Amino acid sequence: MQLEYLANSTEETERIASELAKKLDTGGTKRAFIALWGEMGVGKTAFVRGFSAYFGAKGVKSPTYTVVNEYSARVTIYHFDMYRLEDEDDLLSIGYEDYVNRDAFVLCEWSENIAELLPEDRIDVTIGRVANSADSRTIKMNIPEIFSK
Repeated sequence: MQLEYLANSTEETERIASELAKKLDTGGTKRAFIALWGEMGVGKTAFVRGFSAYFGAKGVKSPTYTVVNEYSARVTIYHFDMYRLEDEDDLLSIGYEDYVNRDAFVLCEWSENIAELLPEDRIDVTIGRVANSADSRTIKMNIPEIFSK
C-alpha cells in the first residue's frame, strides 16, 4: 500500500507518524523496520518523535553520535541514525542484526547509507521538501501487505 501526505508543520509530521504507529498497533503489529529517507533537516527525527509518542516514549532526539537510541514505552523502539556511519563493519559491530531481529520497532534515519543492509520486509518513509515552502513536506509511505491488514 502506498500513502502520500502533505505536512505543513513539524507538528503535522509528528501527527502523520503517530497515525502510522496507531495503524500498526491496532493491526496487531509488534515489530517493524521503518526506513526513513530524505535530506538533512527534512523532518526524519520529527517523524520518529511522533511515532514514538504514540506509544508513550518521551525525550526522542537524533542519535547522530551514538548511532542508536532505545526508547522504552509500551513497546521497545530503537532509533538509528546512519548519517555518520563510517562503514558496514561499524554498524555490524554494534549488533545491528540483533536489533533488527528483536520484537521491537526499529526506525532508521539515513537509510540510504545502509541500503544493502535493510530488511526486505520494511516500511519505507520518504520525506521531501515542497518547492517554495520552508515548512511544508511530502511524506510518502510504502507499506508492504504484511503490515496493511
